[in-house]
Amino acid sequence: MTQASEPIALYIHWPFCLSRCPYCDFNAHVREVIPQARFRDALRRELASEAEHLGRRTLRSIFFGGGTPSLMEPETVALLLEDARGLFDVQNNLEITLEANPTSVEIGRLAALREAGVNRISIGIQSLEPEALAMLGRRHSVEQAIAALEIARRLFPRVSFDLIYARPGQTIAAWRSELRRALDLAADHLSLYQLTIEPGTNFEALHRRGELVLPEDDLAAELYDATQEEAARFGLLPYEISNYAKPGAESRHNLQYWRYGDYAGIGPGAHGRITLGDRLFATRRHRAPEPWAERVERVGHGTTEEIALEPREMVREMLLMGLRLAEGVSAVRFLARTGQALESALDAQALQRAEAEGYVLWHDGRLIATEEGRRRLDALLPFLVL
Repeated sequence: MTQASEPIALYIHWPFCLSRCPYCDFNAHVREVIPQARFRDALRRELASEAEHLGRRTLRSIFFGGGTPSLMEPETVALLLEDARGLFDVQNNLEITLEANPTSVEIGRLAALREAGVNRISIGIQSLEPEALAMLGRRHSVEQAIAALEIARRLFPRVSFDLIYARPGQTIAAWRSELRRALDLAADHLSLYQLTIEPGTNFEALHRRGELVLPEDDLAAELYDATQEEAARFGLLPYEISNYAKPGAESRHNLQYWRYGDYAGIGPGAHGRITLGDRLFATRRHRAPEPWAERVERVGHGTTEEIALEPREMVREMLLMGLRLAEGVSAVRFLARTGQALESALDAQALQRAEAEGYVLWHDGRLIATEEGRRRLDALLPFLVL
């Protein structure tokens, strides 16, 4: 088991958006008027409660996600960061990321967010094609996206942005062209996601009725290959299935998840994985914003679950997360974290077959999923894990 003295990551969830994107299954809510003061006070109170619960741990990173956290008043961000620095020990190179959308409202807040202490911005561009932006339900234009990136690169030492590909009707040539335009604007990190149909979204209903048709698997695979090729031309390498970075520019916060380190989550619907004593606990906050806030105001936190994970659950989670990474899973860390040797957690025959078929390999004490293996990870894991 990883000791509670290891650094942790902190996730802060802001649940509000200007509108609901048709592909999104995140815990996001549209309100005509956002109750800024109430949610600022509730987040600060829950953060204090979580710090008391955990003890004085060291923070490696802070990530403001959502929803749309760039709709937070910059004063709220500044106060939460001030609180975090007082409640925890912090590393000198503390990474502080905030997700933003390139609407005019949010672009106008970037300078104030930088002044508040954010040092890494992640912008939800999603496409540089007007028709695709409309199809994806985005509220910004291509011009606004480019302007936001230009402003962000002047203000922040680290900038990332998201694009969605494998969209209906998308061709290889069109995606290569769009991606090259994006890479010309990129700094040191890109998140490039294949469009997937998530349960409960508007896209699921359209897909079920045959009104939204995604590329066939072979074309999706070609689009994935093209993504890697184009990113590599600009020096961005796929350190995780959907994330590309120049060496040293990887998201330290997300690496904490993928390496199965501890992270605390506060805010509506936030999840966590926290070591308390010699057990790893899965935590969850109340999902609905107003009931979460009411609970925080009443008892100091919005926690609805804090469940000790069984070894089998830990094994599965650590493999699911770690095999997404190009670096794979360290056998030494796996033993320390789960209490079980990596080899003994795997079906020997399934592992041998996966190695023979080129889906996984062992290198320098690590189990690594190859590119082909990472593409098939969801199908591969049930066969590998005992």
